[in-house]
Amino acid sequence: MEEAMKQTCLHAAHIALGAKMSPFAGFDMPIQYSGITQEHLAVRCHAGIFDVSHMGEIFISGKDALRFVNHIFTNDASKLLPGQIAYGMMLYPDGGTVDDLLVYKEDAPDEFLLVVNAANIEKDYAWMLDNAAGFEVKILNASDEWGQVAVQGPDAEQHVCKVLGRDVSALSFYTYTSWEENGKRIIVSRTGYTGEDGFEIYATPERTIELWNEFLSDGVLPCGLGCRDTLRFEAGLPLYGDELSQDISPVMAGLSMFCKLDKEEFIGKEALLKQKADGPAKKIVGLEVHDRAIPRAGYPVLLQDGSQIGVVTTGYRSISLDKSICFALVDAAYSALGTELCVGIHRKVLPATVIKKRFYQTNYKK
Repeated sequence: MEEAMKQTCLHAAHIALGAKMSPFAGFDMPIQYSGITQEHLAVRCHAGIFDVSHMGEIFISGKDALRFVNHIFTNDASKLLPGQIAYGMMLYPDGGTVDDLLVYKEDAPDEFLLVVNAANIEKDYAWMLDNAAGFEVKILNASDEWGQVAVQGPDAEQHVCKVLGRDVSALSFYTYTSWEENGKRIIVSRTGYTGEDGFEIYATPERTIELWNEFLSDGVLPCGLGCRDTLRFEAGLPLYGDELSQDISPVMAGLSMFCKLDKEEFIGKEALLKQKADGPAKKIVGLEVHDRAIPRAGYPVLLQDGSQIGVVTTGYRSISLDKSICFALVDAAYSALGTELCVGIHRKVLPATVIKKRFYQTNYKK
């Protein structure tokens, strides 16, 4: 029997706004409200709010919490001070990616919050439990207890300070703070997944609904997952399942900077060391297609002679740049910047050039 689609705490709000809904990561999620282009530009120029309550929150605590997090996480959690956040991956022993995630260092010495992708919550939780032998840790999947909204864009700071009634402007990129309201915790972080300045607010489902309505009343535009994808893509950010997967390692994805190979150990470290030494067989690259046609995921990447050497993983006609661009997984021999390739689009073979993956100049608050 097919499993029923999950709903976030904001599902009724999306329906009331007339959002175009679609399945995503097992949830019925809003793809757009007023339109992807309008929402995309609102985030680039002003501010937009996203329902990201489908993301997973897993808390790790106990005497061996730091050692355990460093065992399953490619980045180095020992370098985090309370209130700091690190991006990285969990890997299979062969270097393939279980998930990419954020690790939040809590104030208590032996506590961490791991924020994982919605589609991978159960898999990630099981992976953590399976690899916890020999560690004195408590692993709590609290995903159903939290709602989350992301307020993104150059005007995000003023809206967040006003709606929360707190000055959070001192938060720098990849830091967070938290406090209690009526006995319930609120977490506010400044990471973002759009290339713009932005905040994530974690609260109870009930408080999340209130915050959503307050931000809308303050003039923040509701935005769906459609423009979330166009925004993260322009900023050169990977999406699990497209640019990272069980078959795509961080080395292949060009994300080795988030893998601390000088750490004593982590699952997948030996495989990454070998990949770096030998050179990966395939790499994720950026491509600009010299045509207005759109290179969609799954389209073939070709040499001039027509032989296929790769596949598009994400592609759009960029809203901010008005160019046809894409990420593609290609044979490493053809991954150098400036390499001339082709993309097959609707029976046409169109010329394309390998360019930097960060297509858009990001505007984070450092």
